[in-house]
Amino acid sequence: MLNDRIEARWIDAFETTFQACKVDASQTTIILSETQSRDLSVQLAELALARMNVPFYHLKVPTLQSDAPAILRSTGTCLALNNQDKAVAALADADFIVDLTVEGLMHAPQTGKILRSGARILNISNEHPDMLERAMPDEDLKRRTLDAARLCRKAKQMTVTSDAGTDLTVNMQNNNTVGVWGWTDKPGTLAHWPGGIVVVFPAAGSVNGRLVFQPGDMNLTFKKYFDDEVIFTLENDYVTKIEGKGKDARLMRSYLEAFGDREAYSTSHVGWGLHKQARYEALTMYDKRDTNATELRAVAGNFLYSTGANEFAGRFTQGHFDLPMMECTIKVDDTTVVENGRLVE
Repeated sequence: MLNDRIEARWIDAFETTFQACKVDASQTTIILSETQSRDLSVQLAELALARMNVPFYHLKVPTLQSDAPAILRSTGTCLALNNQDKAVAALADADFIVDLTVEGLMHAPQTGKILRSGARILNISNEHPDMLERAMPDEDLKRRTLDAARLCRKAKQMTVTSDAGTDLTVNMQNNNTVGVWGWTDKPGTLAHWPGGIVVVFPAAGSVNGRLVFQPGDMNLTFKKYFDDEVIFTLENDYVTKIEGKGKDARLMRSYLEAFGDREAYSTSHVGWGLHKQARYEALTMYDKRDTNATELRAVAGNFLYSTGANEFAGRFTQGHFDLPMMECTIKVDDTTVVENGRLVE
């Protein structure tokens, strides 16, 4: 267990990231939190902005009881702004928002309105600051993330294969691609820290094939590594079969069935990790309450497959799995970007 006391180097990390976001005293800055937000991160954000002489407001809203039939974790869908119209209006009037909500605003229903107003949002993932400090973004990560995003936006097809039997095809035409490197300095954009990932939201009916999860792959909703083999069959974006004899397959079937919603089985996004300082073994080092596992999404060379909401394909659901896979080969058209789990520069 890590000690939740303020360390000067953690203030430094927050200040460095805010400087990359080009925050200054001329801008309206709001720290957004909820009653279950990590107090240590809120305090570090306040201290870093104060050190920069940046005036800020702190907007704190209650954490709502979820009405979902299953426990929600790592969804990227903050519910705390539901029925908070005045809070949303205040956020839309800001220049820069430090998002410290528990789940984050990545897929929240109110995010589009806030971004369309020109505000930029930095989601600081619900991680212990020790992890945030280790996974600092830099200019090289930004360059490589932008290169990967450009490649995906003009591509026709992505294929993902592995020696274990994974064989997935993604039609990349008319996709929506987001590259996240860990900060945002452009109005109307959202980033999350830690970053270092390219994420593709395919158009409807674009994903088909087979995913074979092996022991050591990651289930970030459950915050654990797979212990057993699990096989997904995908047809036109939807997981139509979950095979496996061990507890991993049983748990995943039980969790998805609880939603009673076909969209819970749909594809949210695909992509790969680019952050060379993100550590694959990090889940073994932290208690579950101290990690949101965002670092694992960014581990260099992982293939990230995710189920759940895909607003670009007209689908929304509360269920969400982020499932990074190791030792895959990813090709975007004829370009190999990851070979057997290793980044190809």
